[in-house]
Amino acid sequence: MKKAIQVLLCFGLLSILFSCGISKSTHYVPEIAQYNPETPIAVKHSDTLFSAGNNYLIKNKQQLWELYVTGNPLQRGLVTGSLTQNLFQKQERVFFSKVEEMVPSKFKQRMLRQFLKWYNRKLYLNIPEEYQTEIYGISQYASNDYNALAPKYLRTLYLHGAHDIGHALQDLALVGCSSMAVWGDKTDDGSLLLGRNFDFYAGDEFAQDKMVAFVTPDKGYPFVTVTWGGMIGAVSGMNKEGLAVTINAGKSKIPLVAKTPISILTREILQYASTIDEAIAIAKKRKVFVSEAIMVASARDKKAVLIEVSPKNFGVYDVPNSNQLICSNHFQSKEYENDKRNTKQIEESHSKYRFDRMQELLSKKDKMNPQKMAEILRNKDGLNDLKIGYGNEKALNQLLAHHSVIFKPEQRIIWVSSNPYQLGEYVAYDLNKIFSKNPTDFVALGSNEMNIPKDDFVYTEDYKNYEKYKISDRIVDKALAENTNLDSNFINEYESLNPNHWIVYYKIGKYYYQKGWYKLSEIEFQKALTKEITTVPDKHHIEDYLKKIKQKIN
Repeated sequence: MKKAIQVLLCFGLLSILFSCGISKSTHYVPEIAQYNPETPIAVKHSDTLFSAGNNYLIKNKQQLWELYVTGNPLQRGLVTGSLTQNLFQKQERVFFSKVEEMVPSKFKQRMLRQFLKWYNRKLYLNIPEEYQTEIYGISQYASNDYNALAPKYLRTLYLHGAHDIGHALQDLALVGCSSMAVWGDKTDDGSLLLGRNFDFYAGDEFAQDKMVAFVTPDKGYPFVTVTWGGMIGAVSGMNKEGLAVTINAGKSKIPLVAKTPISILTREILQYASTIDEAIAIAKKRKVFVSEAIMVASARDKKAVLIEVSPKNFGVYDVPNSNQLICSNHFQSKEYENDKRNTKQIEESHSKYRFDRMQELLSKKDKMNPQKMAEILRNKDGLNDLKIGYGNEKALNQLLAHHSVIFKPEQRIIWVSSNPYQLGEYVAYDLNKIFSKNPTDFVALGSNEMNIPKDDFVYTEDYKNYEKYKISDRIVDKALAENTNLDSNFINEYESLNPNHWIVYYKIGKYYYQKGWYKLSEIEFQKALTKEITTVPDKHHIEDYLKKIKQKIN
């Protein structure tokens, strides 16, 4: 969970501080005169259904929001903004509420604002005008509460680079995203199958309102993305041609200026590519400022590849004569063989462990199908089925995913997980039916007969204990930060709620160390070392504490 907190800091705080750092005199907006701005008025039918002409937003019974929108860039932005205004403004509030919590020092906030203002000075030059225009349309429905900090458009624009900015400045991955594709004789029907966990954690409230957006642009291919209010980029999606994309963060060199956000690049691929070669061509023409592996699965090519991009390198990982492709958070193409950051990522992070776990689980399943893919994506154990604690980043299911997705590109079907995490029902969507439906029918778009049932884990005592553990974990974090006291009974219960996770013993070890109770601290750190520790640096950190304790005791 340590890494999740770091990601929260980067995604929430840095997005916010950057937005706040824009000069009040800056009023740049894209050229919108060329677009017809005519849009229908949004109508609220109920708390779960909103429409604007033939466009609409509806909440299905699994609590997923479904957006159906068409038009030119400006129309798409304005309609999306009007329909999703409540969701968009909620996300703004979630982000901005983290500022004082994460960086209470006004001086540090000012310093970060100025640095990020400089760092992001050329971001708008690297975002296609089409997407700037769409973002402009959405931004008209941003909250007025933060206008004193930055204009709505620039605020919304830079939120699209939030992951990239945080990744670049902290050299962080998006916690631990995992994806895999199988095809040919590895699937029960021989067709292409792709699954992914988007293990991005920006707080429980952030993940409450997942949105599945179905977009028919005036140019390019209709597509679907799994997203959230105010976001037009793509982190997981598929178009009507059967081309699917997902992203996994990697490690590489850090540039001195912001360029094209990864989610904007993948959005462009979704909208304009129908084959792997077309996706590669689009990726090559954009300059990015973080390292990312983009998995592209193509119905026409009947396989998947990885497009591995970074500020100063580019590679394509395509395994010939294979029937599967696995991706975690390190690069695999020959172009990155000598990349020191990537090598370090493989050696020290949890990426290789999850990669090996995916290989292990796939080898146990002869013929894959969507149900079996969901079983792998929901797996909470370590290698050889070791119990490594709930929430351990070495697990494929870290119980923090914003969403999980399964694609069958050749059939144009996508399954999207509902809350909690990827444990809820996977809702199936048939793009062939959705993009040929009568646009005046304001109905939920899922094909319920193909849904994958909820995971039985949600009914167990272990799941209840995990949710209690999350609450207790925040209390422990607060005690560590403020050097306050914890009751001994609370400590015993805290460790019993998630007994296989190294982090509980590590945190209590730190707590005892703060108090000067070194013998008790040593016992907890030794317990932590008997568990599956997430990264090599984490293990070294514990060993360093034990060395310091030894010096203090002696």
